[in-house]
Amino acid sequence: MKKLFLGQIELKSRVILAPMAGVTDLPFRKIVREFGDFLMFSEMVASQAVIRNVMRTHKMMDNADDPLTSVQIVGADPSVMADAAKLSCDLGAKFLDINMGCPVKKIVKSDAGSALMKNEKLAAKIIESVVNAVPIPVTLKMRLGWDFEHKNATTIARIAEKVGIQMVTIHGRTRSQLYSGKANWSDIRSVKEAVNIPVIANGDIVDAESARIALEKSQADGVMIGRGALGKPWILSTVEEFIKTGYSSCRIITNQQKYQIARRHLEYMFEFYEFPTAIKLARKVLMYYCYGTHNASKYRQEINTIETVSAMFYILRKIFQM
Repeated sequence: MKKLFLGQIELKSRVILAPMAGVTDLPFRKIVREFGDFLMFSEMVASQAVIRNVMRTHKMMDNADDPLTSVQIVGADPSVMADAAKLSCDLGAKFLDINMGCPVKKIVKSDAGSALMKNEKLAAKIIESVVNAVPIPVTLKMRLGWDFEHKNATTIARIAEKVGIQMVTIHGRTRSQLYSGKANWSDIRSVKEAVNIPVIANGDIVDAESARIALEKSQADGVMIGRGALGKPWILSTVEEFIKTGYSSCRIITNQQKYQIARRHLEYMFEFYEFPTAIKLARKVLMYYCYGTHNASKYRQEINTIETVSAMFYILRKIFQM
């Protein structure tokens, strides 16, 4: 079986948890960690907020000493990104990731995220400044390009490898697509063929079968799962089993198991966040676990009205008939 290395570090799994704003906080990463030794990413954090010592941003970077957690930073100023990288390292980050894939208008308007793919010179300066600022491995996440006429992921990947990036992840869409249409895993193959560092395929990988097709079409070294893990933190282990053995057990998670998983996830949230923030964020988490259950739409309406911790766990028991 092909092994995956990040610099000199051998990763135990070729399945990686994607950074997702408002999702991959410490409670979410803790529940995913229960299912395996996956490389995981924090929520995207703004480089300016890191150096301004914004408490909320530093909380987003909390990795609880997890040796397989990477902090993803976003920004458009090479010196600020370098300073943010240093501070992230000082706060305990074991790996750093540069965001050049976020398509959100707010980020793009500041010339950051996927907007950097339109400015290869600035992108190169940012990558080099971050790599030179820290002693830990630095990776890069980007898209195929800004739009269909400007697919330059291969060019940027070559630049990144030259200045010391240890791994690149490609979301198989352009920025102009946002999250519409289908991820083009075949286009990732040209990036894989152009560089010697690991290339990870991302976008629309939600189960073992989609992971199989993505790896076949992209010839990537691994897969990154994002939205497919929402409400299903065990999905990474299912995909991992398939990659290792060629078979998927089609693991059936019982209602009782789902209840226990969701309950632990909520408990982690109430430990990590203060009230009432915890309630607001826990509502969204419970919504994800609710999908596909009997009377899901009815329960979603109830979840939106939850105001107390006891009510949260009461509805959780009702959802899974405990």
